[in-house]
Formats: sequence, structure tokens, C-alpha cells
Amino acid sequence: GRPPSPRTRARPAQSRLAAGEVRLVVIRREGQWAVRVYDPAAPARRAFAGIEATPYDPALALPGYFRPYPERRTVQVGNADGHARGLGLGGELAFTREGVPHTLQVAVDEGDGSLWAVFADATSGGSSYRFRFLHPGTPAPDGSITVDLNRAQLPPCAFADHFICPFPPPGNTLPFEVAAGERRLKGALAAGN
Repeated sequence: GRPPSPRTRARPAQSRLAAGEVRLVVIRREGQWAVRVYDPAAPARRAFAGIEATPYDPALALPGYFRPYPERRTVQVGNADGHARGLGLGGELAFTREGVPHTLQVAVDEGDGSLWAVFADATSGGSSYRFRFLHPGTPAPDGSITVDLNRAQLPPCAFADHFICPFPPPGNTLPFEVAAGERRLKGALAAGN
């Protein structure tokens, strides 16, 4: 078709546009409109050399227990874009490593009850990205759950600046090295991670 005039109204179904291989997605966040650009020829995409990940270690799949809060709570945390936002938390994930008890505050998916933690550890900002995500799944009816640290994942903001990622809430920095899971980006993009 023809290029849009300076004033173009698009319906929600038209919020995704394409120009050749470049994809544009119109988003609205916190009352502000923005266009997210996905370009397969972007310099960062061409420089992507993969993810440094640690081989699976069964010793890092730890038995744990989910303790729900009586009421969900929201804590203000910094985000990768420099703004503070509320992070909804539904309870604590408790586990023991080498005889020492630890907890992580977790969000609870309202749909399937699965848990999600934002955490840092003794490797953060060094041999791993400054923080990571953990999705341990849905606890059993009795609250038991496996805390598999091998499943630590890089947050989306490790790959591109336009993602808003919450930083770990207070208390979610583990005092030991989580030398497991996705650690950081390989190559040029890993600088500063």
C-alpha cells in the first residue's frame, strides 16, 4: 500500500506493521504510546553469539516449599529502564542449600498458579548477568515444589534495552553463587552484563 499520512488511525488488530523484514509493534505502556522495532538486520542481532549456560547439575534441583502470603502484596522495585514500579508478590519460595535455609519472594500467576522469582546471587554482574529469572512451576497442593536453579534464565532486558524488567525485590539476593542455568550473553553483547 501507500505510506500512512502523518495522521493515521489504526485499529488494535492493525497494531503490528511490516516494512520489508522489519516488524513494528505499536504498544501502550503506562499511558504512553511507543513503537517497538524488530529488525533482523539490527547490529545487536548480528552480534548475538549465543547464551553462556552451565551444564545441568542435578545437585542444584532442590526440594522446596511455597508459603503463600495471607494477601498478595506489591513492593516498589527499580526496573531496567530506570523507573520504579510495583512488583506483585504472592508468597515465598523456601529451600535449603548445603544445610542453610533460603527464601525468595515470588509472584504467582493468577491463571495457573505457577511461581516466578527475580533474583540475584554472588555471581551477579560478574560471571552472570546482574539478575536472572526463575520459573519453578506450580507447587503441589501441599506447597512442595522443586527449586531447580538450573532453570535460571536471563531476563528479556539482557537482550535489548526496550524491555522493562524488574530488579530483584529486597531480600532476593542469594548469598551464594548460582553457577547454573543461563548466565550471560556471549561475545560483544556481554560487555557490561
